[in-house]
Amino acid sequence: MGAYLNKYCQTPNLDALAKQGLLFNNAFSSVSSCSPSRAQLLTGQASHASGMYGLHQGVHNFNVLPEINSLPNVLREQSNGRVLSGIIGKKHVGSAANFRFDYEQTEEQHSINQIGRNITNIKHYAREFLAQAKREQRPFFLLVGFHDPHRCGHITPQFGEFCERWGSGELGMGSIPDWKPIYYDWRNLQVPAWLPDTDIVRQELAAQYMTISRLDQGVGLLLRELQSAGLAESTLVIYTSDNGPPFPGGRTNLYEHGIRSPLIISSPKSTDRHHETSAAMTSLLDIYPSVLDALQLPPPNATRISGKSLLPVLQAEPAPQEQDAVYGSQNYHEVTMTYPMRMVRNRRYKLIHNLNYWSDFPIDQDFYTSPTFQQILNATINKQALPWYRTLLQYYQRPEWELYDIKADALERVNLVDKSKYKDTLKQLRQQLFKWQVDTADPWRCAPHAVLQSQGVFKDAPVCLTLGHEALQRPKRKVLTQYEAYELI
Repeated sequence: MGAYLNKYCQTPNLDALAKQGLLFNNAFSSVSSCSPSRAQLLTGQASHASGMYGLHQGVHNFNVLPEINSLPNVLREQSNGRVLSGIIGKKHVGSAANFRFDYEQTEEQHSINQIGRNITNIKHYAREFLAQAKREQRPFFLLVGFHDPHRCGHITPQFGEFCERWGSGELGMGSIPDWKPIYYDWRNLQVPAWLPDTDIVRQELAAQYMTISRLDQGVGLLLRELQSAGLAESTLVIYTSDNGPPFPGGRTNLYEHGIRSPLIISSPKSTDRHHETSAAMTSLLDIYPSVLDALQLPPPNATRISGKSLLPVLQAEPAPQEQDAVYGSQNYHEVTMTYPMRMVRNRRYKLIHNLNYWSDFPIDQDFYTSPTFQQILNATINKQALPWYRTLLQYYQRPEWELYDIKADALERVNLVDKSKYKDTLKQLRQQLFKWQVDTADPWRCAPHAVLQSQGVFKDAPVCLTLGHEALQRPKRKVLTQYEAYELI
């Protein structure tokens, strides 16, 4: 968006929201996958703690653990039904009992495009919800989940790779009354440094920008509905996104472009900060306690959450501290994508722990079929040059530990783990990460070289017992798997 200095994508409504609110420059998702990320927003817990390990819908159907409660349920219980909760658009978490909103208009009742990309429908449902809140004189929590700019090319390619043509008014595409499509000339776009500098990537960016502009117009519609209902002067507005874009190094990765998130908080209080930016280290795990704080409700007894309320940041910028950090926990995306990773990132350094580093990094379905990945794949197979700062082999094969100086190396190209100069930094970050894993009861906290024993004689003092990996000599990795033949798209 323009507020984050993108020179091409037109986002006047988001830019206006940023101008009237507080824009966060160091906001991060704790996980880079749709359902786990939505669960973090609604539970305040990391994916390994909530049990939302991967995508909820589909045959594999990940769900949170039975005892996990979410914002709509907590708001209902803690306010004795006084607070009205609602969700419009993409939901994509489960089970239903753990995420029961008072008002629901999601993919569980509609087709995903009609409820997640049709901004006119979103507007009408928002109007209905706000009218109910006003009629019943109830404070409310409304979550609006746009499906833009998610890919759709692997399911409905006739609408474009990002469904950018769906509802555009073109022949056979239908029309969304409130959407004025903006077409971007891909030949004029500049490719970000972390993506392959090719025409195919430019064309994909042009398609994605078109859907981001649709989302932006949807945000404008929602804010006008809030104004028309007479509720704008008493409503806290938060804008964010669940994970990085579906490009190499983006979604499903704990690299910067997989976890860095937009975050705008616009407060109705004149004494709060407006038209400012914040450098506070912020996690989307902070949304849950922030909503409870805004509605002046305490979390339920014995609730273990990872985040902290951001409302104090709206009043004053916190002084930077050396220990300021955000954390990441990725386990699955699709069920076959078994690549658990943990991360700690402070203001300068990032440490990633790849627990399944003996395996190649997995690729999810809609990214696999994307023109960008297909170009990388075919260039690699045919031994053709590709203007990308990584190779496919580097992308697949990752070391156990990755340490980066983000300030000096924004593209995370130089792994500092084996540099003696960073020995103390590595030790400190490893200790910080392990403490967070212990505090959040991470079942993977001893992996991959030890096994966690936390029952029986170890119940009161869990320990990590070695698997003897330090005594084993492992053969060199093979580039190919056991399969002898491949099908190429």
